[in-house]
Parts: sequence; C-alpha cells; structure tokens
Amino acid sequence: MHKPDEIAAKLLGLPYASLDERAKKVARHIAGRTHIARNVAKDFDAKPSFGQRAADTVASFGGSWTFVGLFGATMLIWIGLNAVLLMSRGQTFDPYPYILLNLFLSMLAAIQAPVILMSQNRQSEKDRISAEHDYEVNLKAELEIMLLHEKIDGLRQTQWEELLRLQREQLKLLAALIEKKIPLPERGLQTTISGR
Repeated sequence: MHKPDEIAAKLLGLPYASLDERAKKVARHIAGRTHIARNVAKDFDAKPSFGQRAADTVASFGGSWTFVGLFGATMLIWIGLNAVLLMSRGQTFDPYPYILLNLFLSMLAAIQAPVILMSQNRQSEKDRISAEHDYEVNLKAELEIMLLHEKIDGLRQTQWEELLRLQREQLKLLAALIEKKIPLPERGLQTTISGR
C-alpha cells in the first residue's frame, strides 16, 4: 500500500475523492509513512498580533485573584475616603450612592468584557485547531493499528501454512517408514527423535 487511494479504499472503505480534507491528509501521511503529530500551540502562538496579545493579557489579569484583590481594595479605599471626607469636611467628592464609582465600574466593564471575549474567541480557535489535530493523530493511529493487525494476520497465516507443510512432509516420511517396515530399535528411535 503506497497510494492514498488504496489506503482510503482498504482502511476507510471509501474512495479517496469522497474523504474530507483531514481524512485525505491522514491517508497521504500513511501512504508516505510520515508523522502527522506537531506542536499546534507553537504554530498558533507564533503569529499573535498586538491586539491578540493585549486581549490575552487583559483576560489573564482580569481573571486572577490579584485583580479581584485590587478591585476590592480600590472600592474599599473609595468608600473609606468618602467616609473620611464626609466626617471631616461634611462633604464628599462622590456622595452615597457612589454614582461616580458606578460610572467608573460601568466603563471598566464595558471595556473589559469585549476584550475578554476576544481572548476567549482566540482560545476557542486554539481549542478547535487542537481538537482537529487530535482527530487526525487518532485517525492515523487507528489506521496504523489496522495495518499492523493486517500484517500480523498475514504473518500468522504464513506460519500456519509453513507448519502444515512441515506436518505433511513428516506424515509422508512416517508413512514411508511404515511401508518399508524397517524395524527400529527402541534406543535408535529415541536417538533419532531427540537428535543425539
């Protein structure tokens, strides 16, 4: 089997032309006896744009305990500063429902949410490519195992045929000895059989 057409027909049971691109790729790799595994993450990470790197960084930081801690500390400082100003001056820069704080939080959420979505889309694309590659590797492994089973079955069949041929020859020799009725001494028969 050296042609992708033969591999597709024999192992997949379909004509090569009707296979999807991934299955054709696997058939070509099996026919050429080349490896299909590669580092998909390295390929994908080799070409990120500035925006993609920024989105990944923002998503990484926005989803960390450091961000949660800093966010909580900022809110506590904001509220505490307003409380201190209210007690010392009787007036604050952002009175109680904290409308200015709500505005800043809304602006942060409005900016952060699309950036995190961009990063998630990028990660989703990475996962899709990785899943497709896993499928190709698994399909190739499955087909290679089928080929190995076929080879082992062929070897086993050849061995059985050889054993049967040898057995037939031995039976012919025994039949010839019986026809000649050559008396063999008990000791001589054992010597002949054991080869000593």
